[in-house]
Amino acid sequence: MSNALRLVEPRVKAPLDPDFRPAVLANRHFQREIEESGGGVPLVISLERAEGAISRFETRVFPDGHPRAEANLMYAERIFKFLLWQWGGWKAWIGGPRAVGEHIKTAYSPDGARSFDFHFMGEDVYDQPFAVIPCDASEAPPAREQGQPLGRHLEGCRVGFDLGASDRKSSAVVDGEAVYSEEVVWSPGAHTDPDYHYNEILTGLKTAASKMPRLDAIGGSSAGVYVDNKVRIASLFRGIPKENFDRVRSLFPRIQKEMGVPLVMVNDGDVTALAGSMSLEDNGVLGVAMGSSEAAGYVNMEGNLTGWLSELAFAPVDYQPRAAEDEWSKDRGVGARYFSQQCVFRLAPAAGIEIPDDPVLAHKLKFVQEKLEAGHEGARRIWETMGVYLGYAVAHYADFYEVKHMLILGRCTSGRGGPLILDGARTVLQTEFPDLAARLNIQLPDEKSRRVGQSIAAASLPALEGGKR
Repeated sequence: MSNALRLVEPRVKAPLDPDFRPAVLANRHFQREIEESGGGVPLVISLERAEGAISRFETRVFPDGHPRAEANLMYAERIFKFLLWQWGGWKAWIGGPRAVGEHIKTAYSPDGARSFDFHFMGEDVYDQPFAVIPCDASEAPPAREQGQPLGRHLEGCRVGFDLGASDRKSSAVVDGEAVYSEEVVWSPGAHTDPDYHYNEILTGLKTAASKMPRLDAIGGSSAGVYVDNKVRIASLFRGIPKENFDRVRSLFPRIQKEMGVPLVMVNDGDVTALAGSMSLEDNGVLGVAMGSSEAAGYVNMEGNLTGWLSELAFAPVDYQPRAAEDEWSKDRGVGARYFSQQCVFRLAPAAGIEIPDDPVLAHKLKFVQEKLEAGHEGARRIWETMGVYLGYAVAHYADFYEVKHMLILGRCTSGRGGPLILDGARTVLQTEFPDLAARLNIQLPDEKSRRVGQSIAAASLPALEGGKR
């Protein structure tokens, strides 16, 4: 009998990916094994991020020396990887069996299997040396969360903008109503001069501002990590040499100075969740945008943004050893390759679709989407496969987030694709997770959501100084 973590074949098959092995099924099977063995021992993971905030997760594993203890290693490492990208953090305590803590410490080291995460979280995001501390479960520190109210300010004349890998959007918003919107194709990842990004973004803001009698505030969103409006890391700027990155880090403070009004810049996933919370008039919202990558954000049960990263593009959802590899992190089975245009391109050959070479990714996606709209069976199976992926990922996410509503949106959900993804996800939930299906509302944006939209939610981020209009 193998001592490795046991992967479970899903009851609902992904049409174009028969080897898909959902994380949620493996994790739950492992926990059933623990219960049947007598309950195991505690494993506590605490992660510290900015300003002393700490998040904590408790689970159970086999004790050191147990015949199945080897399965602890993959289980714990994949859980840790998920939590690291859900919460963020530069210091981790792994409280439990020593072998588990040492395994994670070795993997998340400068030369370990997760060296990308080591450098990204430590140097790039938090300006701290990344540290993993194996310890007893009793020594892992308690949670110290720091949720914050942000957004929902609709008064005045505002600009909201969103920066994607394929296009940049900006809207003029007056008292909560969008009076002008534009979408401009650009290629930020291909440019090495930060002036390109600065000028493109500024042009969009000034164009939107010109459609209103005045400008009171600006709110923006994009994939990546932003602290006090400073870029810590973002895929938009992957082409910028490190020696020029200080000009990127100061980009939004410079834009704020140029425009002369309050500006707030946050992760696009958080704005997705905020837009969902505003449209649904409820809290506990997890928003997932499927565009050039997977963006996610979360509004907690109190209606606040959490300060968590929620960079689920890097969080594992497929434990199959030969799962799709992420070109950036070099990890396998992570969300970016399952809930984005990257997934469409990855599945296209299996669907019998040859995508023409085009440097503009949005054009490639449109090519496949046009086949879907025309009734191409292979294209349909791409989106059906994404729906199965999503159904199992939703159940996985719900093990880590307290969520009442899940909102899916983004370029990959436009046209016929969105309903196909939604139908597939709901089939999975009803088949494998009926209790969750009964209490979780998963939906595409309705008309009200579209009226609120990403741009209006982004525009609502800054409070006006002194309540002035």
